Amino acid sequence: MQTNETRRHSKGSSRSEGARSPRLGAHMSIAGGIEKALLRAEEVGCDAVQIFSKNSNQWKAKPISPAEIELFEETRRRVKIDPAMVHASYLINLASSDAQGWTKSLDAFTVEMDRAEILGFRYLVVHPGSHRSCGEQAGLTQVAEALNGVISRTPGYRVKVLLELTAGQGSCVGHRFEQMGAILEWVHQGERVGICFDTCHVFAAGYDLRTQEGYAETLDALDRAVGLDRVLAFHVNDSKKGLGCRVDRHEHIGKGAIGLTAFECLVNDPRFFDRPMVLETPKGPDLSEDRDNLSILRGLIKGTGSPN
Repeated sequence: MQTNETRRHSKGSSRSEGARSPRLGAHMSIAGGIEKALLRAEEVGCDAVQIFSKNSNQWKAKPISPAEIELFEETRRRVKIDPAMVHASYLINLASSDAQGWTKSLDAFTVEMDRAEILGFRYLVVHPGSHRSCGEQAGLTQVAEALNGVISRTPGYRVKVLLELTAGQGSCVGHRFEQMGAILEWVHQGERVGICFDTCHVFAAGYDLRTQEGYAETLDALDRAVGLDRVLAFHVNDSKKGLGCRVDRHEHIGKGAIGLTAFECLVNDPRFFDRPMVLETPKGPDLSEDRDNLSILRGLIKGTGSPN
């Protein structure tokens, strides 16, 4: 585990309070070096970037060396792209009822926190997990206990945990706003935890974003259950499947079941102009899909008026 003494930060590059449009970006591969994600983001015109800091399908990770940190920070200063989010491994299950599996997930998540902190990322995104056979209430309690555990292990860290709203596949928790509200209520240091709103997941969970009215109603429901001030980042994805399907299948912007109106509302909503919004849409052999999706989103920006 990397300690407080070895953590480093370069100066933040987030947009100022007066920003009048969202920070749009994409998830980028770290193949060839963590700094390569920033270069790939620059290539397609991103304002922000999300990465995995390690192989997302493996528990262990090689420690980040001082040389890697220095190269990442130098690249960050040069390209001026906000390293907004690290996405935690998909293996982590904070809702697990299995004591050994839960402890393993907590340990792995702590390492993810260390890596995000040492690289100077603002947020660490994690799926709450699956309760499997223990039931929804027990699963939510396990998630809150895991968050309290990792927070107590990482005093003074600036990186915040973002619980990602889920599609609700199988026994996964976090697909209803009230579930997220309950978890946040049980976290002891609530200022260190927020929400990542995934448009595909929210739609698949049954919240209809396809019209201006539906968008407004969905955000009102989220405000009542969680508070919009806790929504600190977005994953911007269309959905291959229909409303309420509870299936997590991302699609290119405007090419899926959600359509363009929801995204037009989102990128023009002044409540979120200072929040990073990153694509997790399908990728081909090059980065042209990200470039096209970013172009579509930017083409929807009309100005500073509220869509509601």
